[in-house]
This record gives sequence, C-alpha cells and structure tokens, in this order.
Amino acid sequence: MRIATWNIERLKHKADSDKIYEKIYDAKADILVLTETDTRISPEYKYCYSTPLLAEIQPDYYGETENRVTIFSDYPCVRQYDTFDNRTAICVEMDTPKGLLLVYGTIIGIFGNREKSFMPDLEKQMEDIRRLTAESQQICVLGDYNLTFCDNYYYTKAGRDAVNDTFKECGLKLVTRDRAECIDHIAISESFTAGSTITVDEWNYDKTLSDHKGIVADIR
Repeated sequence: MRIATWNIERLKHKADSDKIYEKIYDAKADILVLTETDTRISPEYKYCYSTPLLAEIQPDYYGETENRVTIFSDYPCVRQYDTFDNRTAICVEMDTPKGLLLVYGTIIGIFGNREKSFMPDLEKQMEDIRRLTAESQQICVLGDYNLTFCDNYYYTKAGRDAVNDTFKECGLKLVTRDRAECIDHIAISESFTAGSTITVDEWNYDKTLSDHKGIVADIR
C-alpha cells in the first residue's frame, strides 16, 4: 500500500498542471491527500472526498475552484466522520486490503505556525485524533503539518511537543519524521503497520511546482 500527500500551493503553478499530474501519477499512491488544492487538479481515482469550496466562505480571497483538502483513493469509503473544522480537515474510513483505516487529511494552521491561530488549531485537531482513535485503533493522519521534526527548518517546540505527545498516546508512528525540510507528513497507527516494512520517498525537491515537497510512504 502506498500513501501520499502533497500541498500544491493553491495551484499557483497552473501552467505546469501537466507536470503536477505527472508527479502525482508517478507516486502510484493508493491513498492520496492533496492540500491547498483546487478542483482543476483531479487525478483519476474511483473515489474522491473533499472539504468545501472556499469561495463560498471568503470569495474575495479564494478562487471559485479552491478547497483545502481532498482525499483520492480506489478504496471505498465505509463512513465519514466529523472533524472540528470541516473546511480544513476531512476524515473517511476506508476498506483497504489491510483492513479498515481512518484517513484524516488535514492542514494544521492554514496561515503557518507563526500565527496565533496555529496552536489552537493544532490542539483541536489533536483532540480529533484522540477521539477518533478511541473509536477506531487504525488511523492515518496526513497532510500539511506546518512542522518539521528532525531539523530547524520550520517548527515550534510547542507544536512539535503536542503532536509527539498525542501520537505517542494514540499509538501512531510518524513515518516521515526523519525527512529534512519537510513539513508535510504521514502518521499511521503502529497496529496497522505491524510486521510491515515502510519506505519513504519525496518529489518536487526544487519546489518549482509548489512551495512544498510531495511525500509518499510505501507499506509492504
């Protein structure tokens, strides 16, 4: 199983849409979460689950095709769960070959980790994770965390500590922890990956198609 996430920077590089699609398809993800995304980027998957269009909320700021998070997959959805902010996080339970898995796609802090809203947003999302893992032990939390975990590239200590403490409490492994200059992450229940080998790869290193690298975890 391959799980991937990429922030496509509100499709600012629309002229390179063909290259964006090429990178998406090269990832060969069974579950793909795009953040800061746009309905004009819609790779071919059987199922698609999205947060609401943002122009309905703030038309002076967002384009009419923009939304924050979309989950793509060929695995069917069994159930959708509420999140604290349905514009910024979406959670669906998927029937995968490895069993049922909650997929929580998110942006933590839509204006970055230097804004006052970052920690309240992060804390609410961590409350979501604790609540959801109490209902189902199998969960994957992926998207734009606005935090690195292995370097000083972009982080706050309070943010890191809150994520680390919650994931430890809930039995999640942050499989992208050791990726340098990476603020987009994939965390997954250790019980779901028990006995598996996990490898991680990235793309868009030069950040020409977006200001974020894409990242994929291969679970075998």
